Amino acid sequence: MGEVPRVKTSQRRDWIRLTAPLTAFGLTTMTMGMIASRHTGGYPAPPFIRLFFSDTIHLKGWLTTGAGVLALFQIVSAARVFALFHWAPSGRFWRRAHRISGYLAVLLTLPVAYHCIFLLGFSTESMRVAIHSLFGSALYGAFVGKMIVVRSRRFPGWALPVAGALLFACLIGLWLTSAFYLFRATGVTL
Repeated sequence: MGEVPRVKTSQRRDWIRLTAPLTAFGLTTMTMGMIASRHTGGYPAPPFIRLFFSDTIHLKGWLTTGAGVLALFQIVSAARVFALFHWAPSGRFWRRAHRISGYLAVLLTLPVAYHCIFLLGFSTESMRVAIHSLFGSALYGAFVGKMIVVRSRRFPGWALPVAGALLFACLIGLWLTSAFYLFRATGVTL
């Protein structure tokens, strides 16, 4: 009799495996959005978050810009790690640089997320703000999903670039709807 092709079984397992990062992405995104929707703003920014910037909004703009620059470096270093480009140095340098720059990018977003979630909240006052709130809710979901894919060797080869691209898109979307908008409106200042 006819035997079930192995390819279909393998493809089915790949899709089942993908439910873990997709579920983590969805649950984290929804949790961030629900927490932010409970905090609808109106609170003054705590003074400790201002550092040497004129206001908290500019601090957030620059931290997000730093995270965006590191995200661009993530693309370049990933291309080097996966041998799409070849330049010195060789060895583990690019893997370490990629990992460290990724963690630094996420670290730079933490004070921004704290301020946005707990002091401003999820908002739909305009299309830009609504899109920004959605990207903000999705950022950490994309991060958690990517970490699940990175830590396991059981995903298909295309899963890691897709997870990385989703995380990159969320971060750049956040930057475009916040820091870029701020710098266009007020100029590039501290």
